[in-house]
Amino acid sequence: MSFRHPQILDIARRDGRVTVDGLAEALGVTVQTIRRDLSELADAGRLSRVHGGAVLPSGVSNIGYADRRALGAEVKAAIATRAAALIPDRASVFLNIGTTTEAVAHALRGHTGLMVVTNNLNVATTLAETDAEVIVTGGTLRRADGGLVGPMAAAAVDRFKVDVAVIGCSALDAEGDLLDYDPGEVEVARAILRQSRRTVLVADASKLTRKAPVRIASLSQIDTWITDALPDPLAEKCAAWGTEVLHP
Repeated sequence: MSFRHPQILDIARRDGRVTVDGLAEALGVTVQTIRRDLSELADAGRLSRVHGGAVLPSGVSNIGYADRRALGAEVKAAIATRAAALIPDRASVFLNIGTTTEAVAHALRGHTGLMVVTNNLNVATTLAETDAEVIVTGGTLRRADGGLVGPMAAAAVDRFKVDVAVIGCSALDAEGDLLDYDPGEVEVARAILRQSRRTVLVADASKLTRKAPVRIASLSQIDTWITDALPDPLAEKCAAWGTEVLHP
């Protein structure tokens, strides 16, 4: 293994993706050398090649929670701030599992009088010291990320009808489908969408480079999507569906 490989993986974990030109400049080597490094890392299953570079691999299992939390942290924080601005004081809110929804919880700490229903123990902990009424759904604990999933969690969600749902997803495809890895988590996310008067998706552009096997819903079912960037074809679909797209 080349001594550059750990450096390349560190950059990929930090930024979500790497480019051939960017790595060549950062590491002071030729683009041919970087292409060879990326091919070797892809062969080892550490990265997935995309046009002009590589991304962290995804497929039927998600990357680690700590790695996800570190990916694009500044972008997630900006998206979270924009999402929090849409939520008035004394609103009722769903927040589901995910590092971006966790960032939204941090951004909501200055709000007053909220009722927050969540299947995310990290969200509950973040809001525990505020005046928000925090309701945890229950369900099967997923120790890897503090998520509560499965039929019990979905049934708990069905007991509420809230003003705003803020959800994340693990991947978005070109057809505008929101995707995730765990059917038990998806079951809860679908219940959250059903039981909300307004739905807000918080998902940065890196989700467009990833794949996951379980469908949550379509962007056509989402009222507002907050993201840092999106390709024109998907922007056109959102306009046709009436899905509002906001940027941080």
